[in-house]
Amino acid sequence: MAVLGPGLSAGDTAFMFLCTGMVQLMTPGLAFFYGGLVRSTHIITIMLQSYLSLGITFILWYVVLFSMSFGDTIGGVIGDPLQHFMFKNVTANKAFNEESATIPGVMFAGYQGMFAVIAPALMTGAFADRMRLPAYVAFKILWMFLVYAPVCHWVWGGGWMAQMGCYDFAGGIVVHITSAFSALASLNIVGNRHVPEDDLEFLAPHNVPFVAL
Repeated sequence: MAVLGPGLSAGDTAFMFLCTGMVQLMTPGLAFFYGGLVRSTHIITIMLQSYLSLGITFILWYVVLFSMSFGDTIGGVIGDPLQHFMFKNVTANKAFNEESATIPGVMFAGYQGMFAVIAPALMTGAFADRMRLPAYVAFKILWMFLVYAPVCHWVWGGGWMAQMGCYDFAGGIVVHITSAFSALASLNIVGNRHVPEDDLEFLAPHNVPFVAL
């Protein structure tokens, strides 16, 4: 039987484990949501974009993004990328910081990682049908390093916004604002969707039950 380290709460840890699982399920749910809204010829691409985020993003999160987000601040802009490189000093028998004092550090890192996973997946609906999978993967990796990790550090990791007293309890700034404005910016690159004038069913969702799911 596993024994938690001193000061850690089994109840809090179990609750956060449940919350982590629920946030993780949001990404497959998003895949079905977007998959049902697009045409049948694009369902595999749009769903893969969400599922790839689960794998690629969390690998990057484990290797260096968590450290860039929650490491000691460098000028209030970014966290030290080497401090928690590959989850160094992030363990299961002690808390990561004072804000998560009753749960293991690895639980805190995993929970935060689920928000990092869904953030780039949220953008895919904006450029559905108009971005190939390799281009999306390259875009997503760059976005995680250039946008998500810095903003996450600014707000949640002790950066300049946190130092000014900014609080983001549900990811409205770190997840939703960053992905929304990035989605809008991406449309300047991919351009408008070309809709045939004689095909009124072109933009019709192909599977409404997927959307409801």
